[in-house]
Amino acid sequence: MQNDVPLTRDLVLVGGGHAHALVLKAWGMDPLPGARLTVINPGPTAPYTGMLPGHVAGHYGRDDLEIDLVRLCRHAGARLILSKATGIDRQAHEIIVDGRGPVAYDIASIDIGITAQMDLPGFADHAVGAKPLDVYAARWRDFLDQVTHGKAEPKVAVIGGGVAGCELAMAMAFAMTQAGISPQVTVIEAGPQISGVGPRARAMLLSAMTDLGIGLRLNARIERIEAQQVLLNDQDPVSARFCVGAAGAFPHEWIAQTDLPQKDGFIEVGPDLSIAGDNTLFAVGDCAHMPFAPRPKAGVFAVRAAPILHANLRAALSGGRTRTFRPQKNYLKLISLGGKSAMAEKYGLAFAGPLLWRWKNRIDQAFMDRLDELPVMKAPPAPTQVASGVQEILADKPLCGGCGAKVGGGVLSDALCDLPKISGDVVAGAGDDAAILRTPGGGFQVMSADHLRSIVHDPVQMTRIAAVHALGDVWAMGAKPQVALASLILPRMSAALQARTLREITQSATEVFHTAGAQLVGGHTTMGAEMTIGFTVTGTHPTMPITVTGAQPGDVLVLTRPIGSGVIMAAHMQGSAEGRIVANALQIMERPQHREAEVLRQAHAMTDVTGFGLAGHVRAICLASGLDAELWQSAIPIYPGARALSDRGVASTLMPSNRADAAVAGIEDALLFDPQTAGGLLAAMPRKDAERAIAALAKLGCGGHIIGRLETGAGTITLI
Repeated sequence: MQNDVPLTRDLVLVGGGHAHALVLKAWGMDPLPGARLTVINPGPTAPYTGMLPGHVAGHYGRDDLEIDLVRLCRHAGARLILSKATGIDRQAHEIIVDGRGPVAYDIASIDIGITAQMDLPGFADHAVGAKPLDVYAARWRDFLDQVTHGKAEPKVAVIGGGVAGCELAMAMAFAMTQAGISPQVTVIEAGPQISGVGPRARAMLLSAMTDLGIGLRLNARIERIEAQQVLLNDQDPVSARFCVGAAGAFPHEWIAQTDLPQKDGFIEVGPDLSIAGDNTLFAVGDCAHMPFAPRPKAGVFAVRAAPILHANLRAALSGGRTRTFRPQKNYLKLISLGGKSAMAEKYGLAFAGPLLWRWKNRIDQAFMDRLDELPVMKAPPAPTQVASGVQEILADKPLCGGCGAKVGGGVLSDALCDLPKISGDVVAGAGDDAAILRTPGGGFQVMSADHLRSIVHDPVQMTRIAAVHALGDVWAMGAKPQVALASLILPRMSAALQARTLREITQSATEVFHTAGAQLVGGHTTMGAEMTIGFTVTGTHPTMPITVTGAQPGDVLVLTRPIGSGVIMAAHMQGSAEGRIVANALQIMERPQHREAEVLRQAHAMTDVTGFGLAGHVRAICLASGLDAELWQSAIPIYPGARALSDRGVASTLMPSNRADAAVAGIEDALLFDPQTAGGLLAAMPRKDAERAIAALAKLGCGGHIIGRLETGAGTITLI
């Protein structure tokens, strides 16, 4: 049964830190009716601090330590905005976000961690901070690859002789040793000894570092960092091709520019984790300062704070009472020693050995499993007594969004057969990408309409995709986009949320259509069961627009975008697609294709690949032009991750209908029948023209692939 509780409050989580990840997991298990949840984070994943040294040492792969925020947000019913927060307007209750309009909030929480970017001469140009973790990890992987292939000397400097610096130094030294390389790793510490641990643990760390050949410079003051060395005051330079900053925790600069209460750039919070003097804002993790219980920056406190934060966010949204966070005074430190050995310290006692690494590994794996094992939320059972045919439909997969929710081609064609014959100024009606009308000035106008059932919760991203999708029909006919009318269905929500959502949609649509040279001139909006965004678009062409009927024997087929978005979105709905795969596909889908259309406007025939899949749209050109098509499987671009998902049996709900309607014998590749949302342009043109077009597209940073050729025939498609 459709949940008809109206949305009335916006909760925004800024950052994908450990506490917020746990809140997302809990929220998905028990969402608060009426609250709309948004997460703002620069990337689709967030690294888990505890496994970073193991990843650097080579014990874990990249995927092992990354928290998949895309899957977590799908589980929680949250929209995920992949961008950086750059400010907060507390008067307007808005988060300022890079690259898009502000995001309004009623309640917000900040969990953005810290940075290790140091204010040292040359650091920005020749070093990398150990935090943010994902940036450092990527830079380290690149450096290790260069060292392994003899393109860089294995010389590393680590600035900071605390636990983090020593741990990373040992991990990097171990990784290079395992690759058969003799590393030269040096830890540079400003103080007289390794900090952050007691005497016994310090002795163990020194012993482990000595075994790995790591050098230690104490009482070292850095003068300047250069491309190949770190210059020290009153000491010899440290030769380094890779320099890492791990000396202390530094707040993100944009926080200091806000009016938030702060302590040395860290956000001050009270015992309930709300920001001092503002019960609509919360902060947690390393970016927060707890004056009621000062603690070092450690992930353990963020994990322990998560249940309190979750409860207090719900209370703030619903008018309930908040709870107090009481962090433990002492905590167990588990420190990796490079190889599969670790040291434990608590209450001044310290022990080391392989068993402790196995214990640490078990703790870390359990944390990641907790965020990775997301239960499938079952739909309520159907009524016991239903009309014939209901059970068969309900037994199918959940209805896909985007073009995967279209009516099958066969059903649609049958319905369109009953339309009256075109007359008057109408040159072409149903059957091509858009209707074609003569204009009084002697030119032509094309007109099309499209709408999409939501595939993501973010109205901005969904609007961009829907606008690009609708414009595809105009671009495919070589026409210049002219005007657009919006057709919107919003979920039931309060007037305040309606205003916020419509502002986001209108601004996003205006940007896309302006880029394409068109204007958004109005539309119609209603409320319904779920968000649906569509546009009616028109375009102009001085001569007869490109249709699917003009292809000629000997033409080759050019495709501008990969296929496989349908299977990726289907897997996303099921919670089985990796976040990076989903984010990459969505990023391509929301990108306008006006430059591709301009380059291809001399094509003999053109269409856009959408709901009926590549095979269906190739066949449309073949049938209209009296040709056969030969497709080259190895030349067809495919979205990363789509092939593996398809081979596992993941498919859009429209795919079986596409396969049946295409009537293509002998083609077993399901991806050719995969419905595409905001898919690529498919053009038929002479080979020489195609090669010139692909070269021109490459100069513009656009894609283009010759995927097959056309010959005289009757609509047969073969795949070789």
